[in-house]
Amino acid sequence: MDKNKVDQFVLINNKYFPQESLFEIRNALAESEESKGDFIIQQQWKNPVLALIISFFVGGFGIDRFYIGDILLGILKLITIGGFGLWWLIDLFLIMSATRSNNLKKFRSIKYML
Repeated sequence: MDKNKVDQFVLINNKYFPQESLFEIRNALAESEESKGDFIIQQQWKNPVLALIISFFVGGFGIDRFYIGDILLGILKLITIGGFGLWWLIDLFLIMSATRSNNLKKFRSIKYML
């Protein structure tokens, strides 16, 4: 894939991934075919800041976990009403990194799928 496209993708989307994974992402895109790279670039990544806002307001109902794709954890959080408030409080500190990790998992699965 073209180096300029790779650099542009990393520059625009670095906030959606863990910082330590950006080198891996850059290399994977640089080594990929043009069509595969374009497919990855067109994906919608979950926003960690939006996940934090969702977690703050309705995280006790598991909506934040549903948003990032953790359906089972979202159901458990909904049933326990945010782990009786404790899980909700802990997620306020962890949800942004969980969102970035889930984005990285999605990137890796797309990379290996194509």
